[in-house]
Amino acid sequence: MNYHKYYSVDVVNGPGTRCTLFVSGCIHQCQGCYNKRTWKVNSGKPYDESLEDTIIQDLQDTNIKRQGLSLSGGDPLLPDNLPAILKLLQRVKNECPNKDVWVWTGYRLQDLTDEQKVLLSYIDVLIDGQFIESEADKTLIWRGSRNQIIHYLHLKSE
Repeated sequence: MNYHKYYSVDVVNGPGTRCTLFVSGCIHQCQGCYNKRTWKVNSGKPYDESLEDTIIQDLQDTNIKRQGLSLSGGDPLLPDNLPAILKLLQRVKNECPNKDVWVWTGYRLQDLTDEQKVLLSYIDVLIDGQFIESEADKTLIWRGSRNQIIHYLHLKSE
């Protein structure tokens, strides 16, 4: 898996202060996407265990209280990304059990493959659906267009 950007401190992509990872690769290629540079699966930098260790350390840091991890992209649920994302989420839930995980994907919850569904037990909030420019609404919280749905899988709604 490749990634484009990692923010150790982020207050935009989910509630509270968070760690946010923008992965590479997206097949949806939505018209009006704000992050087109992440579409190619081989763009960005290689994701490795060193970055994974950094994410875990940042989540455990008591100097900056982070609420959790946000994954965006690109698309974290792109089949090419699933092995690395699964490993990361397993570590987060095992080593940082009090942190929540938010994931943005262009796939719809009801259309996920069995391989993608494996990750759902590690995801607290899933924001699904492609960005649709004609349904864009800047007043929405945590999503860009009205068709996208916030699924509180393991958390109560904010």
